[in-house]
Amino acid sequence: MTVSRLRDIPGIGVDVLGDAADALADPELLRLENLDTDLRPPHAALVATHQAVDQDAANSYLPFQGGMALREAAAAHVGRIAGRSYDPASECVGVAGGLNGILNSLLATVEPGEEVVLCDPVYAGLVNRVRLAGGVPRFVRSRPTDQGWEVDPEELAAAVGPRTAAVLLMSPSMPSGLLLDERHWAALAGPCHRHDAWLIYDAAMERVRFDGLGPRHPARDAGLAERTITVGSASKELRMIGWRVGWVVGPAPILADIRLVGLTNVVCQVGLAQRAVAEALTAPGAEEEMAAMTREWRLRCDTVLDELADYPVVRPGGGWSLLVDAWQLRLRPAELSQRLLRRGKVVATPMDGWGPSGERYLRLVFANEPVHRLRGLGDRFAAALPH
Repeated sequence: MTVSRLRDIPGIGVDVLGDAADALADPELLRLENLDTDLRPPHAALVATHQAVDQDAANSYLPFQGGMALREAAAAHVGRIAGRSYDPASECVGVAGGLNGILNSLLATVEPGEEVVLCDPVYAGLVNRVRLAGGVPRFVRSRPTDQGWEVDPEELAAAVGPRTAAVLLMSPSMPSGLLLDERHWAALAGPCHRHDAWLIYDAAMERVRFDGLGPRHPARDAGLAERTITVGSASKELRMIGWRVGWVVGPAPILADIRLVGLTNVVCQVGLAQRAVAEALTAPGAEEEMAAMTREWRLRCDTVLDELADYPVVRPGGGWSLLVDAWQLRLRPAELSQRLLRRGKVVATPMDGWGPSGERYLRLVFANEPVHRLRGLGDRFAAALPH
């Protein structure tokens, strides 16, 4: 690498597998490598997008912090889930997708050399952004169980110390589907207060839960309410991946810094897409549609779990992906990925470089293939892993 900030930042592998699959152009390939979904965006968003093409105001950088309609919708959306009120003018900014919001938040809260606490298994894109911001990742291990992934609240709290700038958490977590709840927030409140650490909450999939419960937002804990920065996105829950619109919501003083970072980084979100996202967040029946989408994703997840019942797969609590333990198959994840591609026509991403446990797991994304194509996945695995 030519610059030191890239020295410890590997690729994420998804692009390599995606490019290889695209080059093969084989309709029989089962595309489980990338966080896409074939489920359509909300109708209101499609209508608003078509209308925006003819609106001069949508073809603009301004306002840099996001249009007021977007910020009002996002602040109200986060407020409903967090159980508190946010001022859209001073406590919300628009960003060019959730991960842009994550990076902007890290750049506004982390001094070079300070630690950021994350749960492992973890998405490489989060770890890489911590490092790009000059932070040092500190991982807390999640453990696989028959019911899914679990992380001990006290272990999570113990990871917060004098060098901690922020705790960066997601629930359901990507790629494992780990769920966090009030026990974890209660355990973190004291250490975050003592060490003046922020909690950056990645809410990209918070409603995609398979337990029938609603989101468990950290700002509902009185001890974290003024320390929580919420980063949301239209990409997952609203299925608006190509629109590249997200939002950051939190206390006004830190939002002023995050806004400044945004002006210096990507500048603004996509003008043509902002009204569409606002319409999707506020459309009548939006919650019912979200529930229906989650039921479909759960059905796909259950299909994969049924197909791979004889393989070391960990059940996710939500989200779009699950993990296969390649080590239990006496393979490295990259080897398993190549066997599945060559022999089973399954495209799946090895997690090498995705945090400490990445060398062990292969990720399967179930959000982009319908149930009828997911059936037979077990036979594809059997073809790739003959006894």
